[in-house]
Amino acid sequence: MTSSQIQIMISMIAYMLIVIGIGLFFSKRARKSSSEYFLGGRSLGPWVAAMSAEASDMSGWLLMGLPGLAYWCGIADAAWTAIGLAVGTYINWLIVAKRLRNYSVVSGNAITLPEFFSNRFNEKKKVILSISAMFILIFFTVYAASCFVTCGKLFGTLFGFDYHIMMLIGAAFVIFYTLIGGFLAESASDFMQAIVMIIALTVVVTIGVVNVGDINQVIENVKNIPGFLSLFELSNPTVDADGVQQVVNGTAVFGDAKNYSFLTILSALAWGLGYFGMPQVLLRFMAIRNPGELKSSRRIATVWVVISLFVAVMIGVIGRALFPYNDALNSASNAESIFLFISQSYLPPLLAGVIMAGVLAATISSSDSYLLIAASAFSKNIYGGIFRRKANDKEIMLVSRLILVAISIIGIIIAWDENSVIFKIVSFAWAGFGATFGPLMLFSLFWKRTNQIGAISGMLVGGITVFVWKLLLNPLGGIFAVYELLPAFILSSITIVVVSLLTKAPEKDVLDKFDEAKMLSKMKG
Repeated sequence: MTSSQIQIMISMIAYMLIVIGIGLFFSKRARKSSSEYFLGGRSLGPWVAAMSAEASDMSGWLLMGLPGLAYWCGIADAAWTAIGLAVGTYINWLIVAKRLRNYSVVSGNAITLPEFFSNRFNEKKKVILSISAMFILIFFTVYAASCFVTCGKLFGTLFGFDYHIMMLIGAAFVIFYTLIGGFLAESASDFMQAIVMIIALTVVVTIGVVNVGDINQVIENVKNIPGFLSLFELSNPTVDADGVQQVVNGTAVFGDAKNYSFLTILSALAWGLGYFGMPQVLLRFMAIRNPGELKSSRRIATVWVVISLFVAVMIGVIGRALFPYNDALNSASNAESIFLFISQSYLPPLLAGVIMAGVLAATISSSDSYLLIAASAFSKNIYGGIFRRKANDKEIMLVSRLILVAISIIGIIIAWDENSVIFKIVSFAWAGFGATFGPLMLFSLFWKRTNQIGAISGMLVGGITVFVWKLLLNPLGGIFAVYELLPAFILSSITIVVVSLLTKAPEKDVLDKFDEAKMLSKMKG
């Protein structure tokens, strides 16, 4: 290893030790009960709730996937996706947060998302609980895989180490950290990591602009790439059979720009719909200590998201201005290292190490959330809720830790392909959660007539449609090329309404709890 690489590694190891310290600090409290381990005893303040929610949500794709997308094919796809996410963030905090916080308490003091849905419809046979827990296991396993890919790419790019070894080490660190700390450790470290992420983004975009010259020079350097700066066209890198961009006389080759249609814009904006079903964000709503503090959290979260997304897209643009072509960035997968490449090229090693910790921060903050929620879905809801209802807290937490390791192993298998594109992995899992839980969450909170059969049908239609659309219909192109979240969300919503109206109305107890939650949400403070 070179002297620079050693300095970068020292900075990153120091950061990881701080994160472990946070986990150890909260480990004693996490062992008190499953409520403390899975939801932190509903004790999150507005800053921690807001920033930990967004840090766990954004993950490594914010620093690698989104800049890589902008670097590879211009701003259209990245910008419309960012706009959809920013709008979705604000609306989710505005209309869902307070109602869910109150309703989760009214509905048997639920501490997991499947438990809330099950209690909301006063289930006897726990069908909703089982189905929702299984979908969480499936999609969070995919999500965890995207984080492990980020770890492998990060350390492989920085130090030239083998991708698979680095991916395994990163996964082992995440598993260890999640096992010892629980929800409070995860939320506290996510708060710190949200700060690191936004500082890292800001520093890299600033140093990039300075090295190009100024923002006008950035635009000048990329304006001749067909469609690169357009919101209604995509640039079109000319690639060979292996997906590597072709070069003529040292210049990267681009074909004619591709049209970015209105349907494609809707498809990108549909990312915002995913927020209504995202467990890692919804759990923060349930965990906040005082519903009256949610207005502050909403403002904090929205500002953080808008700044972070804008800067992430700009890093991709600036990266193309700095490096019109580079062998290290010559494919859609390799382009996701542009953030790392700028940092390594223009920052002193120790500072670069701190900035690289931003990627590690994003990865850890997401993967620990994913693993913890997935493990809780099985241990608390399936094992403790169905198979062993008499299981005590100690037994549930032991099962949770075993399942966490099992999920991680499956995630590692999915992440084994080093050519995986982080953005594509995340987009599938995001669609899965958005379509499976998003419509159900909205109708559960705001439509009194929603019943158990409608909820079950909507979940199944949403989740299955994501798989069918992605794997079978999307390859057909045309109208089927739309992002699978949009049709799945619409079909799930229609199903919930139609099935609920065609079947028996909810019981009086269910309706009374709906009214109680509604009344609480209208109260100030």
